[in-house]
Amino acid sequence: MLDFLSIKFDYVIVLFLCAILAILCTNKYEFPWLAEAIPEKMPNIFDPNLKAELIFESEIKREGGTLSPVTTMAFLGLNDILMLDKNHGTVNRIVNGVLLEHPLIDVSVANKRERGLLGIDTFLSSKSSSNKTQYVFLYYTESVKDGNDVCPVSYYCEPGNDPIGNRLYRYEINGNKLANPKLLLDLPALPGPIHNGGVVKVGPDNNVYVTIGDVLGYTKHYSQTRSLNFKNGTEPDGRAGILRVNIDGKSVNEKGILGDKDFLKFYYAYGIRNSFGIDFDPVSGKLWDTENGPDYGDEINIVEPGFNSGWNKVQGYWVPMYNESRGGDFIPGAKISSQEGNRFEDFGGKGKYSRPEFTWNQTAGPTAIKFLETDIYGKEYKNDLLVADINNGYLYHFNLNKDRTGLSLPEPLKDKIANNLDELKGVILGDHFGVITDMDIGPDGYLYILSHHKNNAEIFKIMLK
Repeated sequence: MLDFLSIKFDYVIVLFLCAILAILCTNKYEFPWLAEAIPEKMPNIFDPNLKAELIFESEIKREGGTLSPVTTMAFLGLNDILMLDKNHGTVNRIVNGVLLEHPLIDVSVANKRERGLLGIDTFLSSKSSSNKTQYVFLYYTESVKDGNDVCPVSYYCEPGNDPIGNRLYRYEINGNKLANPKLLLDLPALPGPIHNGGVVKVGPDNNVYVTIGDVLGYTKHYSQTRSLNFKNGTEPDGRAGILRVNIDGKSVNEKGILGDKDFLKFYYAYGIRNSFGIDFDPVSGKLWDTENGPDYGDEINIVEPGFNSGWNKVQGYWVPMYNESRGGDFIPGAKISSQEGNRFEDFGGKGKYSRPEFTWNQTAGPTAIKFLETDIYGKEYKNDLLVADINNGYLYHFNLNKDRTGLSLPEPLKDKIANNLDELKGVILGDHFGVITDMDIGPDGYLYILSHHKNNAEIFKIMLK
């Protein structure tokens, strides 16, 4: 009898434990130690009329000491996509969802940390109806050999294998190859391996815009430039800005927005710590960007000509405070007022600091920014703003105000600050996208999203159900 009761008791215990395990397995986010044991969800769109459809997937492994191995993409035509392999310096072509065997080009890149093949855009030049040239613009950290830089930590590289520079090139499509390279901009890649920016965008004015961060310029005296808001600093050398050139690499205006000396004439904006996203509002024509802070203060900005984003005097709304206990990175200090313009370099009144239109107090790692210049999803989305991040795998949807001079935000975000994830719920359109590195509108009017997840490069198409 006792044996029977013992067996019955053991059976009940087993059932109880199984029930508890089943409950836990339904909520891995409450119990993150179960995350590896439970298959992760596919991307989810919270609008019941939309869905994310996987149209391309290929294994591209992340290497040690680097970021996501895919960076940005560009369309050559319908179902014809160019995708960058950051660490190997290859421009790969995907036709009808199939990766072609040979890349269009293989360039030598330094690839540690945030270096590599970083930005791409295309442009069809039509000097006449019978003389059209398909240009491809590439931005990359050029090196004598792939991955020969040695950077054991984010803030230091061993000397002796320095990259040649962060460079913007123009190529021409010749069959299935990129040919006739032309160097448009030769920008700094030192002292550090991070904050290289790299987004390339041909604007509605047919000029080429490229982002570059501070490249850790604030850590060395020679690179503490006025574009980093060091009022008595060295002259701008191309870092910490959004630069603009015509398709031949010339200054759009020889007088420049900020001045006509050397690199200064190329600056469209400055004071930028790092940026992985720019796009133009199709209604107002104004440029917007995303900017990455340290452990706080990621931003979304309207970028007027001469815009000063404030780094390294401010990030988000807060003064950066050096913190040794956090590995030497910055934490938010005092909150500045909008009247504190005297702390910034203004290049004789030609530059102007503007506060962000939105900021995350807890870093999200925003990357791509894209205006939905399409009516395929209906009036509720047309010309609205989408932003992606890498820390959460979120796709954000923002409405603009009537004058398109800022964002129309729900109540928890009226102060333009996201203090926690709960406050973001009203602007999150989708999740589970992995590491989103780029977004683009295809020739068919649909939104395409490039991400990297578990050693796979993935492209999703946002479809109507």
